[in-house]
Amino acid sequence: MSQQYSRREFLPPSTTAMGTATVTVFASPTSWIESEAVAQCHQVAALDGMMHVAAMPDLHPGKGAPIGAAMASTILYPFLVGSDIGCGIAVFPVKLKRAVPEKLAARFPDLDRALHPEQDADDPAWAVVKSEIPAGHVEGLGTVGRGNHFVELARIGTVFEPEHASRLGLAAGDLVLIVHSGSRGLGERILRAHTEVHGAGPAPDPGAYLAMHDDAVRWGSLNRRLLAARVAHALGTEPTEPIVDQCHNLVELHDGIYLHRKGAAPGDGRDVLIAGTRGTPSYLVAAHAGPDAGHSVAHGAGRKMSRSDALRRGRAKHTVEELRRTPVGSLVVCGDRQLLFEEAPTAYKRIEQVIADLVDHDLATPVATTIPLVTYKTPDLGSAPQKDRPEHREHRRRRGRP
Repeated sequence: MSQQYSRREFLPPSTTAMGTATVTVFASPTSWIESEAVAQCHQVAALDGMMHVAAMPDLHPGKGAPIGAAMASTILYPFLVGSDIGCGIAVFPVKLKRAVPEKLAARFPDLDRALHPEQDADDPAWAVVKSEIPAGHVEGLGTVGRGNHFVELARIGTVFEPEHASRLGLAAGDLVLIVHSGSRGLGERILRAHTEVHGAGPAPDPGAYLAMHDDAVRWGSLNRRLLAARVAHALGTEPTEPIVDQCHNLVELHDGIYLHRKGAAPGDGRDVLIAGTRGTPSYLVAAHAGPDAGHSVAHGAGRKMSRSDALRRGRAKHTVEELRRTPVGSLVVCGDRQLLFEEAPTAYKRIEQVIADLVDHDLATPVATTIPLVTYKTPDLGSAPQKDRPEHREHRRRRGRP
């Protein structure tokens, strides 16, 4: 029996004007929105050619531009997309006889070790690569990256829309792999080539930038498939095609207008997985956002603490072992102790509030929740110093490091 996600009294979004551009914040008065993030939205709105900035309820400050915003302009600005072009979240159904987190966590492969087309030619994960690798970029293939990126084994929890979930082949209790990663070094290389010459200015040749940008978007999607395939094989099951795969760092053309998304998922009739934290549910939603919202929805819970604050506060309140077991009983695989604190669930906003804001503003309909079982961040190579472990020595050798 399904449950319905309750909708509160509709709260109109807060809209302000900056010259000819407008800024709309799709969040309730009780939502955690930093003033610095809103100020960044207004700074973006003042750019030449800018028409509208739509801020999502997961809005938070970024490096030079807000994260959690869709920005429409007649001019293309590469810095509004950022360096991790193609970053997104994909969902893959997975079949396992038993899902015991303690046993499965130990079977996750080392996703810091890249797959090389020649050295790892016999790896079965390559079967998901159906065409040429975009831009011929082989560096970092099959790796998840740092920051808020992750691969997670989760089960479907509450189903709000049974018919919609059924169309996706999902039911309560089913298992899925959730992969959040981007284009690794490719997107950074593309942005650096622009900023070294033009700084935060517009792209002098939008077509040339878009060609490289589109390669990075395709690369990110391919890499999410490789990551899911590597994990599926390690867990003893077969890889599957994603039922959801939406990029939230990209620029698209909408009726001749450049729609920049930085930490905002496409919301024009698509299914989107909005990530919570490793200790809370995530939400699969049917997005139906219009032009006022930049045809976009939130991409996750959104940070409420900087990494330095999360590290300082976390060390004062938690031990490493406490952070390896989450409030929902799931396990975290992470050999980077600092990252454990930086990415603690308390560093993020309440995902339930973010989803409620999307519902209140008629941007999305929740379909189902996913409950974490195992969240992978970095390989856990044991208690010995990582640089002295044989595994790490081999990884460093492959990367040409001493």
